[in-house]
Amino acid sequence: MNRFLPRHAAQDLLQHLSTAAHQQTYDFEKHRVTLLDQAGNELVHFRLPLVVPPPVSSPAGFSPEKINYVVLLIQAGNCAMGYFEDGVNLHHKVFRSYMVRKKQGKSQIKYLKTKGKSRAGSRVRLGETEEFFANINGRLQEYFQEHTVHRIALSCSKTLWPYLFEAEVSTPFDKRDERLFKIPKHVHTPIFEVLQDVNRFLLRGELVYEPPQQPLVEELLATLPHWKDYNSVAEEDHSTP
Repeated sequence: MNRFLPRHAAQDLLQHLSTAAHQQTYDFEKHRVTLLDQAGNELVHFRLPLVVPPPVSSPAGFSPEKINYVVLLIQAGNCAMGYFEDGVNLHHKVFRSYMVRKKQGKSQIKYLKTKGKSRAGSRVRLGETEEFFANINGRLQEYFQEHTVHRIALSCSKTLWPYLFEAEVSTPFDKRDERLFKIPKHVHTPIFEVLQDVNRFLLRGELVYEPPQQPLVEELLATLPHWKDYNSVAEEDHSTP
């Protein structure tokens, strides 16, 4: 079960938890607070809005008042990316590439694992794939040169990681970068509208829990002003943060 909270409500709840008696831990990689029982068992996960600074000292060593971040959404032949400051999109770009074999609907990357790259069409698609990731990394390089980036919100299958991190144009971060945040949400084919939708998701807090923890969640929500507004379970929320 889960409940989404607007940014201001999530900040209020985080403030409440900072003085509450609940045992809790914070995971920087997932940017979430987990409430524990006395035996250390996990009760409720509270994913924080990406724009909310870490409640404790972070491994990346930053505690800015405003979070700058990049959202990077990649699927075979499609990419939407953008640079954001405190939730506001200042730059964005969409890339498309001929990476999918039309009849089979299989990406060239998966095809190479089974058939090789001898045919002319395969070579063309492979060249487009290399250019696709070079263009992505070129734009990332611009973002990181022009701005201080605190977090990198990424949606990209592990199959594509070698092409991203081993491209001719290198990424301005590596696969072990502490700033990486794997977006915990299914992402549709990356276009600008999907980029906006993902950003709205990142700007909201989320309580994730099992049914037995419903009373605890109600107790937490009751500490918020206008808490009845958040008194419904939702799988998704596309409204303005």
